[in-house]
Order: sequence, then C-alpha cells, then structure tokens
Amino acid sequence: MSVHPLLVAVTPVAAYDMTSGRLWSVIAAVIGLAGVVVGGLALARPTGPWRRGAVVALVAGPACMVIGALVVAAAKGGPGTGYGIVGGFVDLAVGLVALVLGGVAAARIRRVT
Repeated sequence: MSVHPLLVAVTPVAAYDMTSGRLWSVIAAVIGLAGVVVGGLALARPTGPWRRGAVVALVAGPACMVIGALVVAAAKGGPGTGYGIVGGFVDLAVGLVALVLGGVAAARIRRVT
C-alpha cells in the first residue's frame, strides 16, 4: 500500500512554539511596523527631524515584503503547522502599507521643500 505524495501528514505544532518560520515572520513584522510608524511620522511632519523617515519606510517596506514572501514560499503546510505562513501574509500587507506611506511622505517632502 503506497501513500499518495500529496497526502503526507504534517504534524501540527503547539500554538506557542517558536519555529524558524514564525521567527522570520516576527522579524519581518517588526521591520515592517517600524517602517509604518516612521513613514506615518514623516507623512504627518514633512519638515523637521522625520524627513528621513520616508526613506526608512521605503527601505523597510520592501524588506518586510521580501522576507514575508520568502516565508510564504518556503512554507510546506498551511496555518497551524509552524511554518509561519500566516505571519508571512501579514508581512506582505504591512510591508505594502509601509511602502505606500513612505512613497506618499517622500512626495510630500519633495513638494514642501
């Protein structure tokens, strides 16, 4: 009796276990959230010390998205398997928000100066 290759059982991990996929998802989320915060501050205050925040957000957003995409691409199972696939999709969204905030802030800073 042979097992179909698509029906391989994946053992779920506990909800609080920190696997490598989940760790990379958390790292990317921290980078992305930092980009969102700094990009939002640069958008709110286009003059002053947060002018470079637009550049930070424009770097942090794609970095978050790339790490999130790598986590999603490397995942061998769905949600609850410990591969961090849910966090990877969250990273894609957070990175996009940081990228948009950084782009709008950079355009506003260019207009103000």
